[in-house]
Amino acid sequence: MVFSSLIFLFLFLPVTLLIYYVSPAKLRNAVLLVTSLIFYAWGEPLYIFIMIFSTVFDYFNGLLIDRYRHRKTIARVAFIGSMAGSLSILGFFKYAGFVVDNINQLFHLQIQTADLPLPVGISFYTFQTMSYVVDVYLNRVPVQRNIVSFGAYVTMFPQLVAGPIVKYGDIAGQLISRKVTLDRFGEGAELFIKGLAKKVLFANNIGLLWVSVKGTPTEELTVLSAWLGILAFTLQIYFDFSGYSDMARGLGKMFGFDFMENFRYPYISRSVTEFWRRWHISLGSWFREYVYIPLGGNRLGLWKQFRNLWVVWFLTGLWHGASWNFIVWGLYFGFFVGMEKLFLFKWLGRKPAFVGHVYTLLIVIFGWVLFEMDHLASAWRFIEVMFGFGGHGFSDRQALYALSTNLVLLSVLAICATPLPGKALSFMKERGGISGVITVPLIYFLLMVLSTAYLVNETYNPFLYFRF
Repeated sequence: MVFSSLIFLFLFLPVTLLIYYVSPAKLRNAVLLVTSLIFYAWGEPLYIFIMIFSTVFDYFNGLLIDRYRHRKTIARVAFIGSMAGSLSILGFFKYAGFVVDNINQLFHLQIQTADLPLPVGISFYTFQTMSYVVDVYLNRVPVQRNIVSFGAYVTMFPQLVAGPIVKYGDIAGQLISRKVTLDRFGEGAELFIKGLAKKVLFANNIGLLWVSVKGTPTEELTVLSAWLGILAFTLQIYFDFSGYSDMARGLGKMFGFDFMENFRYPYISRSVTEFWRRWHISLGSWFREYVYIPLGGNRLGLWKQFRNLWVVWFLTGLWHGASWNFIVWGLYFGFFVGMEKLFLFKWLGRKPAFVGHVYTLLIVIFGWVLFEMDHLASAWRFIEVMFGFGGHGFSDRQALYALSTNLVLLSVLAICATPLPGKALSFMKERGGISGVITVPLIYFLLMVLSTAYLVNETYNPFLYFRF
């Protein structure tokens, strides 16, 4: 089940909210836990046992660490066991096939592996349980003794599938006590509708252009069609993922939780470093807190700082998927972040702002080619087309048709990827009067109606981060 589906919008969510609000406050975590398990089991009933095991496993590891804190050996064993267990489950389902395939190629073997589907959200909830155990071990947060509350934290359906990655310390107090006012519920509804529109009206529609280009044999592509295609994907993945994150944050507010902002207009960045402070913020924060800083961060000299950066970016790429494309993609961004620390920051600081914007967008766009293609060779061939190598013409009739039919959509999405629409809505709210009381709610109502109308006749409604 996904948020951008009619069954979620008009059955699961209304029923869940009704049960949640008529329940006493002390039972609401239990309601959230049960409904989250139903949400997860809707499409993958067997994999629910993996989530339940991870939850119970790290719940008891947290208790062990807390109980034997004064006996460091026992606490350390529980901690290491928790990390090893969590990573083993993630590694088996996400990386076992990749490792075996590479062993087969390297040693000319034919080891067979089961072709198991990846449990939805496993990368997200594994990182959440791991961060909880780490924080308990380091005495940053109090241990959670109520397994229902801990289960609600791990399985919480608003952010289960695609984040943001919620650290236990950020919502520990909210698990105990939280309030939902009409204003907060309204804020959540606005966030949810905005995210739904970004996903359904923007990402899905521009994604059709990318599907067309990606499905065209490379030898038939022109320079213009290749650039149109990857620009479409650049916008699709942003509105798809940030839209889902907005829906998650909106749902969180409806249930009384505050989740961290996961996207902050990344395409207006003037450096790659800034881009990654604005894109998938919760993932970057997780790696910084639980990998980069424990390795020494920037405290041990320049070369060890670069080592730490490359470890983080290798793991960032690997986290996204079991493929060399993702690993190279992660190291690719690690290289530019490192270069910016060495000299590019100073160089960009002396240039007009548009230079930094263009440089960042180009680096990001080429990065999306690595990210989206199935193989490194395919990514390289696509980049060759973008630069006109291999005898590809600049344009043809098909490319011009794609440009003319998508130019308005591309322009609208480019504007909506900036803070301008949000500022306009905020101005209308603050101004009050008819614009604030009638126009803004009407805009959200129309967005909801249009999104629903699109879903009624949906033919293309993927969610790109399901595979992670």
